[in-house]
Parts: sequence; C-alpha cells; structure tokens
Amino acid sequence: MSGVELEKSTTIDLRKKHIGPSCKIFFSHEPIKIVQAKGQYMYDENRQRYLDCINNVAHVGHCHPEVVNAGASQMALLNTNSRFLHDNIVLFAQKLQSTLPEKLSVCYFVNSGSEANDLALRMAWQYTGHKDVITLQNAYHGHVSSLIDISPYKFHQMSSYEMNPRVHVAPSPDVYRGKYRRDHPDPATAYADEVKDIIHKAEEKGGKIAAFIAESLQSCGGQVIPPWATSKKWQSVHVRKAGGIFIADEVQVGFGRVGTHFWAFQLQGEDFVPDIVTMGKPIGNGHPLSCVVTTREVAEAFMSSGMEYFNTFGGNPVSCAIGLAVLEVIEKEDLQGNALRVGGYLCSLLEKHKEKHPLIGDIRGRGLFVGLELVRDKHKLTPATAEAQEVIYRLKEQHILLSADGPHRNVLKFKPPMCFTKEDVDLVVEKIDNILTGIYPIATLSHQVSSGKNKNHNNSF
Repeated sequence: MSGVELEKSTTIDLRKKHIGPSCKIFFSHEPIKIVQAKGQYMYDENRQRYLDCINNVAHVGHCHPEVVNAGASQMALLNTNSRFLHDNIVLFAQKLQSTLPEKLSVCYFVNSGSEANDLALRMAWQYTGHKDVITLQNAYHGHVSSLIDISPYKFHQMSSYEMNPRVHVAPSPDVYRGKYRRDHPDPATAYADEVKDIIHKAEEKGGKIAAFIAESLQSCGGQVIPPWATSKKWQSVHVRKAGGIFIADEVQVGFGRVGTHFWAFQLQGEDFVPDIVTMGKPIGNGHPLSCVVTTREVAEAFMSSGMEYFNTFGGNPVSCAIGLAVLEVIEKEDLQGNALRVGGYLCSLLEKHKEKHPLIGDIRGRGLFVGLELVRDKHKLTPATAEAQEVIYRLKEQHILLSADGPHRNVLKFKPPMCFTKEDVDLVVEKIDNILTGIYPIATLSHQVSSGKNKNHNNSF
C-alpha cells in the first residue's frame, strides 16, 4: 500500500467501476468507509468510532494483538502449502479436536465456510453412496453452486431457479413463527416427524438420503433457536435409519459463542454427536480459514474414492498459527464465559422492554447470539420489516452497527465480537429503546389497521 488514503467518494466510484454489482455492502444508501478496528470498535476515515454488533468474524475482537502477532511472526518465518511436514497443522488439529467429542477426530483444513460445507457434502455422498440431501427452510450454507442448491435463503431470491430434485427442504424449527410453536406439546418431535415424512416421500421416488445438513442455530434464517433434542431426533431417529449422516454447520455459531457450550450442537444434549462438523468465520478471527472435522470412518470412506484431497492454502503454517492463537485467546480471556454473562444480560435487558414496545414480538438467543424480532401485530406476527430497517439506520447515525435478517428482514441480529461488555449492552439497548419509542405511532396505527379499528383496511407501512 502507498499509504495514501482515498477520498470516500473516490472509493465509492472505484468500487462501482471495478467491483461486481452483486457484491453488496452494509448501508448501501449511506455506506461507511471503515479504515481501522480494535476490539469491538470500528473506525471510519474521520476516525469516528462505531460499536460493532455485527461481526461474528472478528470473534475475539478486531485486530487482537496476540492473533496479529501469531500470524505476522509465522509469515516472517515460513508460509507454504500443507504437503510439507509442519508442526502448526498437527498442533492446531490436536487443540481443535480437544474441544469436540472424541469421535470427531479427523480434520480437513480449508479456507472458507463455503469450502468446508462443499467438502462435507462430498464426504457424505462418498460415505453413504447416496445423493439426496435434506436442508432447512431459510438455511444458508454458502455461495458455491452445490451450496446454493441447499440454501433456500439464497435460491428463493431467484425467480427462475429450478430446485434440485435431490434436495428436500424441511420446516425451520422456529417455535415463534414456524409450523410448530411454543404452545405445541412437543415441537421437537413434530419437527422431527416432518423429516420422517420427507425421507419417506424421497424413498418412494427412488431417492436415498446422503445427509441432513443444518446450522446448529440458524443465523440468516432469523436467529432461530430450535427446541431441545430436535437435532438428536432428526439424526438418530430418522436420518441414520435412512442410511444418511448428519452435518452440523457451526460456521456462524461455534467457538463458545453460545456461552454454555463451545459448540452450538452441544445444546442438543451431551449424547448428540454429528457425523461431520463444519467451521469457518470465527476460527481465524478474520483470516481466511475453515475446517471440516469428521469421524475416522467417514474419513476412510472419503479416501477410498481413490481421489487425493489437496488444498493449496488449507492448513498452511500461517493460518494454523492464527487458528491456534484464536483458541488460546478464547481460553485465556474466558470469552465463552463472557458470552454467557453478557448475552444473558442482553436478553434480560431486552425482555424488560418487551411489554413497553408493541413492535417487540420475540427475544431469543444463546450467549452472544441473540435475535430481536419486530412485528406490527403480536397476534398475527405481521413482520415489521420497514421498522427494522429504520432501527438499524438510526443506530448507524448514533455510531452503532447492527443488522437485520430473517426471511422477512425483521429480526435484529446481535452477534458481536466476544469481547462485548455489559456497558456496550447498556448503550445499545438504551438507543434501541429510544428509537422504538420514537416510531411508536407507526406501530400503534399499524396495530389499529390489523385489528380492524381503522376504516382504511388497505393501509400498509
């Protein structure tokens, strides 16, 4: 780099000229130019500080000195591909495996969550000899072609998309607005039975299930927290009986984010062990690094295809040094414990405002993975999409970065760096409280419309 910082307008013009138009940025109408970051804070070209509630990638905090030093030191010494024997890859694999059930013992290092999930599918197809895959409604697993096929979050946006007949979509286990809700006597079994029916219909048409892939907690789908034991019932009761295996996608929610456990799949019970676990985003704290961890049996079957697996950059010494540093920082700074304490505080503070604000429909989360769903009518669950966008743009004006997602883009998503503090929570919740109070008349009128109290029943916002 020359050290010369471009004017923001020049950066925007060059981006429009040279970067693909489908590559979107946050706050596209009023983009922020970020030039520096540290901890849970980001800084624009004017050195204005923003509190980052978005970045689950900078897991242990932006530019953590121990992570930066680990990468820089190794880069100054050696970086090469993994065909050469090197300590870093085996030490990282050993440390990573120590956080997982013993059965999950074989690692494949790659460069992104998409690579990891694509490799997991290849393993499932090879191990089972089957081709059909079950995924969840609103799921997102990556951007390569094989993963677009199993990501309804993406392919539902494409008007001309023809769904892969080998892919089957099960209902999202959303107990707030899903098919089976909190008032159902046993939503976990009900959602599992949906998978049973899907398997039966697939087999009637000659299909055979290779895998069920699921984010341990759905993120793009709206911060969905499934009922306890849902994944266990999917796997052991139905998927394995059909000859398939279970892939747990931890790309968004792993590495202690849920607080009570290191991996979100562990929320489903100690006896639930996926056949494959995929990791990404937080594993390298912003460095391109990801991993697939599986059983010895699956790994041996994958090798039996006769095709060598080689990834030029996957598992290189620099990436593994960074990955090791991330694990050490999580442990040293008790960031998993911090996620439990601060995330719990965030949920409790939001709950105190739930009755005050008609727009707050649901608050759900585990650790520092929290969703605040906004609705215009708490009975009909009419999504408050415009209001959610209003909240995140007003927060940006007050130098707080938050995003909205879910199928209706009405869920405010909290997934900040794990060094987030209770003081940060106080600030964010205070600002949200003030913003929701300011747009209360919109919510009130909307409620009147949906309740039939307003003569103009065609009003919408």
